Amino acid sequence: MSGIDAPSAPPAAAARMAWIPGGSFAMGSDEFYPEERPVRREAVDGFWIDRHPVTVAEFRRFVRETSYVTVAERAPDAADYPAADPALLVPGSLVFRRPPGRVTLRDPRAWWEYVPGAQWQRPEGPRSDVYTRARHPVTHVAYADAEAYAEWAGRALPTEAEWEYAARGGLDGARFAWGEEMFPHGRPMANTWQGEFPWQNLRIDGYEGTSPVGAFPANGYGLHDMIGNVWEWTCEPFEALMPASPCCAPGTAELDAFPRRVIKGGSHLCAPNYCLRYRPAARQSETIDTSTCHIGFRCVLRPGT
Repeated sequence: MSGIDAPSAPPAAAARMAWIPGGSFAMGSDEFYPEERPVRREAVDGFWIDRHPVTVAEFRRFVRETSYVTVAERAPDAADYPAADPALLVPGSLVFRRPPGRVTLRDPRAWWEYVPGAQWQRPEGPRSDVYTRARHPVTHVAYADAEAYAEWAGRALPTEAEWEYAARGGLDGARFAWGEEMFPHGRPMANTWQGEFPWQNLRIDGYEGTSPVGAFPANGYGLHDMIGNVWEWTCEPFEALMPASPCCAPGTAELDAFPRRVIKGGSHLCAPNYCLRYRPAARQSETIDTSTCHIGFRCVLRPGT
């Protein structure tokens, strides 16, 4: 189905989602990272997609109604992590820690820390909270958490092609979701890192960490935060060779035992000197057991489902 007119949707979905008319587009990029190549024509059918990432408030409602316990709130199974420090086999999640000065970019452990007690309600650890961040994207959600929310909501996670097509906002082949310039007329268009990652954040966009959904302009389809703020899960298996320097989390042989999914969009931690993945074509692999302070998700609804 690819018509301009959207078929009827459930009233609750219609109010919170945007209809994306189907069509074909140039997917990928030959300019940046190997995993984005080659550029190819892809086609998608029409679908609805959330206008913004799932927020803390929306995820809280899901948890209250279902008593769902996220992956970060469960103790890891020692059998899955045979080389892990037993002291770290407790509920927790990966949290970004800004170092005080320059560090080598070859070792993400210089800025990532596994924090016991970190989870969606305690994004920086046990002493943090989300009381003032109800409209921020929910974070510290592993793939299973995103899937569980989508099923509860009667929706699904997007395919990579659906996500990228929606993120482009009708600008087929453009570098960014809003055109070719990162800061058109000097205006920040997304929540990304300005300065020298990971120690110097100039906060030209006004934020350190996540920002409320809708704080930056929508793309041509009326979608907010498709670029920056938080990475977003897709349902797509990641089958290409893994990038040599993933910017999401420390890469280890142990983590490679888990299946991977494609995440898209970049985050508030993406910086020109390290991670140029705040573009529709960019893609990153992430293990399904991973939750961090900069990964979230949004849902799609396909006609007839």
